This record gives sequence, C-alpha cells and structure tokens, in this order.
Amino acid sequence: MSEELSSPPADGTWTIGGDLPVRRLGFGAMRITGPGIWGNPVDHDEAIATLRRVVDLGINLIDTADSYGPFVSERLIAEALYPYDDDLVIATKGGWTRSGPDRWSPDGRPEHLREACEGSLQRLRLEQIPLYQLHLVDPAVTLEDSISALVTLKDEDKIRHIGVSNFSDEQLDQALTLTPIVTVQNRYGRGDRSSEAVVDRCRKDGLGFMPWAPFDGGTVNDRTVERVARDHEVSTRQVVLAWLLARSSAMLPIPGTGSVAHLEENVAAREIQLTAAEIADLNQI
Repeated sequence: MSEELSSPPADGTWTIGGDLPVRRLGFGAMRITGPGIWGNPVDHDEAIATLRRVVDLGINLIDTADSYGPFVSERLIAEALYPYDDDLVIATKGGWTRSGPDRWSPDGRPEHLREACEGSLQRLRLEQIPLYQLHLVDPAVTLEDSISALVTLKDEDKIRHIGVSNFSDEQLDQALTLTPIVTVQNRYGRGDRSSEAVVDRCRKDGLGFMPWAPFDGGTVNDRTVERVARDHEVSTRQVVLAWLLARSSAMLPIPGTGSVAHLEENVAAREIQLTAAEIADLNQI
C-alpha cells in the first residue's frame, strides 16, 4: 500500500481525463432522493438548497446516476443548478434498473445503456455528459458489449469521458483494452478495503478513484478513527474524509447528503491536517 506523508492541501485538485480539473472533494447526489433511493425527496426545498450550497462551497464535481430515484436526482440537479457554472463536472452512470425502494436490477445491454445515456442528457439538460460511468458489470451481458456501447456514444459526442463503477482489477484490465477509462468508482472506506489494489493502480496510471459508502452505511465504528476525531475535536465522518484525501492524490471522495448542515460538515473535513503518524495508523487494514 502506498502512503502519503501528510494531508494534501485543501485546494488540491485532480484532472479527470486530462482536461476536466476538479477539486478533490466532490458531492454524491444519491441521498437527495426519497427513502430507499426511491421517489422524490421528503423535503424538496432542502434538496434544492443542498445542491445550490454545493457549488457555493466550491465543489465542482457532482456524481449521480439515472437509477437514483430513478431519474429524480438528475432532474433535481438541473432544477437547482442549470444553467451550470463553466467548471462544473457532472458525472452520471447507467446500468441499473429500479422496481421499488432498495430494489436494483442490473441491465448492461447496449440498447439499455443508449436509452439511459440519452435520458440522462435530457434530464440534466446537457449536450454532452462530461463523465459517463458503467454502473456495474451485468453478469448476463459481456463486458465488451457494454463498454462498446459507451464507446459508440462517445464517438457520437454524447459522452466526453468513460468511467467504470464496481469493477475489479481484472475487469478494469479488460475495459482498458477496449477504450480509455478515466475513473473508477468502487466501495472503499475504513470498513471495506477490498479495492486497495485498485486505489494504488489508479494513482499510478492516472485514473481518478471515487470511493462510495466510505462511512459503512452511515456509522463509523472504529477505535482508531474515534481516537483521531477526539484529538482534532471533529466528527468521525470528517476524519474518514480527511484520511481518504490523504490516502491517495487520485482519491475523489463524493460524500452524499440531502442536508445543508451535513454537507457543510463534510466540506469542513478539507481543512483537517492529519499528522504522518495518524495517516499511518489509519492506513492500517
């Protein structure tokens, strides 16, 4: 595992695909939907206020998916933020279908991915999606067929860059034989380190890594994190975010929330300066 000696500066950036500079703490827009990631938010005005506060705080990477709602997250982003700031990078994903709260079914068929991408373009009011990600590998569809569908959409200028999500190192190898991949979005946090090798590979090969579920479902139950949080007089969630930023310069955390207060707490983690010893302790598996 690679280790960095100190926390990166609060204004640290990463350039996605060589031409999309983003600040390294982004925003995940899954939680602005209803319970079970289904339907409209309980508090529509708070969801809109949260999205607008995102850009006020200098965040210029927003990650969403057509399956969030479904379709609700993308529509809210456009409602709150269109016309978009010139530097705002909106990343979305396709590959899941939904039939109810907390119910997800994979669909990586080329015809579905085309429909999903074109729907996202319409809902987000974009002519081209800056970063479009295959949400997962559908076991019923070859990876080549799914990725090739995205390549075709990129050739049609509907996608600028292609990313992948929930990919193993071996699947990433296969995808890279088909097209350039600029980001990987996998589950990663103190409680799930199964993508450790992928994190290090992303930094080495110039890919951004977007960790999802870094808080293990919302609860941080970790003695090392709790100790560091006490020492800095911050929350355990903030420590996890600060550690992620220190873990790799390719790390692009995208913590999500539907609350302005929680958003501001997350963003404050950029200012936490962990010591080299604290980072070494947090890096331990």
